[in-house]
Amino acid sequence: MTTASIGAARSLLTPTDHVLILIDHQSQMAFPLNSIEVGALRANTATVARAAAAFAVPTILTSVAATSFSGPIFPEIQKAFPGAPIIDRTTMNCWEDAAVIDEVNRIGKGRIVLAGLWTSVCIAGPALSAAEQGFEVYVIADASGDVSDEAHDRAMQRMIQAGVRPLTSLQYLLELQRDWARGETYDATTGIAIDHSGAYGIGLLYAKAMLGEHAREG
Repeated sequence: MTTASIGAARSLLTPTDHVLILIDHQSQMAFPLNSIEVGALRANTATVARAAAAFAVPTILTSVAATSFSGPIFPEIQKAFPGAPIIDRTTMNCWEDAAVIDEVNRIGKGRIVLAGLWTSVCIAGPALSAAEQGFEVYVIADASGDVSDEAHDRAMQRMIQAGVRPLTSLQYLLELQRDWARGETYDATTGIAIDHSGAYGIGLLYAKAMLGEHAREG
């Protein structure tokens, strides 16, 4: 007989155990998306970026050919990290860029969380590379996208087969919060959900409007 004890799974993320890398959320990369509607992608990416900022998660921002082809990263990311450096690359796989690897090594976390465009190239490349080198790798599937459902789905399958763990943007936010009694980030968490999490956010807004301060999970 197995006896239960209090404690979370080691595989669950915490704000201090990983580095988040947001990759190529740029206009040129978003134009041909078909696996997710661009508005939904922007909302999900905003959830991830704001969650990382609220919980002080070490975050690397990177783009590809920003000035010559792909354009600036989404304004939602820049708003969450005002003035943060953005590493611009020529490599499709950011794990082949020395500046990105230098920053990963400087931060020194054993877990890597990735989101970006396109799933089959700019996410699969670093995910497979980092996993092969012994990092625990997570991919936020709904803050990533590709030119077709087929391309996105096959890339996710390929990464999962290599041990990469998938999650969603809302799951990422709530996994960082974990406990509604964590008062210092409660308002930030619910505020992000209200702004970007669809029906769940509307439900939170309704509860706050109807119940005021009594509408608290914690």
